Amino acid sequence: MKNYKEILRLESLGLKKTEIAKSCNCSRTTVVNTLKRAKEYNLDWNKVKDLSNESIAKKIMPSHAPSVSYQMPDYEYIHREMAKSGVTLGLLWVEYCEQCRESGLIPYKQTQFNKYYRDFIHKTKATMHLEHKPGEIMEVDWAGQKVTIFDTDTGNSVKVSIFVSVLPYSGYAYVEGFLSQNQENWITAHVNSYRYFGGVTRILVPDNLKTGVIKNTADETIINKMYQELAEHYGTAILPARPYSPKDKATVEKSVNTVSTWILAALRNQEFLSLREFNEAIHEKLVDFNKNEFQKKEGCRESWFEEEKNYLIPLPEKPYEPAIWKTATVQYNYHVTVENKNYSCPYEYIRHKVDIRLTGRIVEIFYRGERIASHPRLKGHSSQYSTLKEHMPPNHQKYSSWNGERFQKWARSYGINTHAVVNYFLTRDKVEQQGYKSCMALLKLSDKYPQQHIEKACERALSYTPRPSLKSIQTILRSKQEILLTENESKEKDTSSQYAFTRGSDYYSGDDD
Repeated sequence: MKNYKEILRLESLGLKKTEIAKSCNCSRTTVVNTLKRAKEYNLDWNKVKDLSNESIAKKIMPSHAPSVSYQMPDYEYIHREMAKSGVTLGLLWVEYCEQCRESGLIPYKQTQFNKYYRDFIHKTKATMHLEHKPGEIMEVDWAGQKVTIFDTDTGNSVKVSIFVSVLPYSGYAYVEGFLSQNQENWITAHVNSYRYFGGVTRILVPDNLKTGVIKNTADETIINKMYQELAEHYGTAILPARPYSPKDKATVEKSVNTVSTWILAALRNQEFLSLREFNEAIHEKLVDFNKNEFQKKEGCRESWFEEEKNYLIPLPEKPYEPAIWKTATVQYNYHVTVENKNYSCPYEYIRHKVDIRLTGRIVEIFYRGERIASHPRLKGHSSQYSTLKEHMPPNHQKYSSWNGERFQKWARSYGINTHAVVNYFLTRDKVEQQGYKSCMALLKLSDKYPQQHIEKACERALSYTPRPSLKSIQTILRSKQEILLTENESKEKDTSSQYAFTRGSDYYSGDDD
């Protein structure tokens, strides 16, 4: 131990710090620190000359004082808290220090605190909470084994793919069969899993299937657009397993094997005539699977899940609705065509490529990530149009309120032939609205041609066929056949009146008088 008493004595004699260090066989830094601490505690030679060197050390250098008793943390409590999402050893050490100060006890430093925790883990073999925290991860995968069911309509056998999702902390699992591993079924399986668990984990760990992950390398991860939408809707983050690294999702790999043993093997001798019947049988076995007691620890998956479900993120008000993304070019009629249905978007985007998002109810059109139009999804097999007035050019908007009755009223004002053509346009298709486009085109011809010309062109077209086309009427008008017809008839009539003479009955009597 340093001779602190002698340092204070020599200092009182006026010696320099270097001289004191040489005399006490210590460093000059020790002398400086000793005098500094003595000054902080308002100690000088007159106050300490009757004290022992050990007593002086306790006052000015507590670290050199004899060892004291530290408060041992409750590492069972620490271990339980570590299982909670967002909790770290650093945070628990700060809380431990605060508790010690409030109780007047001495806490361990953080390095010692962490060492004792590692010793606790090693002795108790309590590693489960270190690897997985409740409500943090859901791992998903398709089982390698498929099940055969029989289609009662065709009599053919059908292969069923098995989807498995697992919560690693509790081992709680969800299983469902699907007729294919396409993207829609992949998304539906996740939605059903979240519904079954009653909440959402903070992280989702899939394999690198193309239905979920487009690209996953050390430098870049690209998630499928629909899959990313699912994650955003449920507030979770997708962290795909590293390629060729099964340890990244060891729990789901193990659970897939366990499920195959527990559920699929138990159903191997049963025949199923529908997917629904098969999934009902799976659900019954799944309940038993989650209630089966663990062999190496207390409880079962269901009992551990009772604790874990309190840490899940609440489900959103509405489940995610799977969407299909397509790309199209806006046509000159300011519509995009999807599955033989036509949806309008602002005419400014004509000839631009747009992204189209289709759900069961809605069709949304996006340009460079910004939504520019939204329509209810049209149903049926025939071609249909969904057009919003605000999407039309100004010169088209004045025609937007037209319907079948109004088209016929306009046609009657032009004449019986125009009315006959319009009536044919409105009745030739199964849906009246399909003829609006031709009627509108005929109506717009009135901007260029007189009323009597359009009526006469319709008459000429009807003389050719009872099923005239708009194109034939336009051709007649362009060639001015209706005008020539009118002019020729007028000339023939005038010529007949001007040069005709009447021969009397005497001329044809045969008399020579």
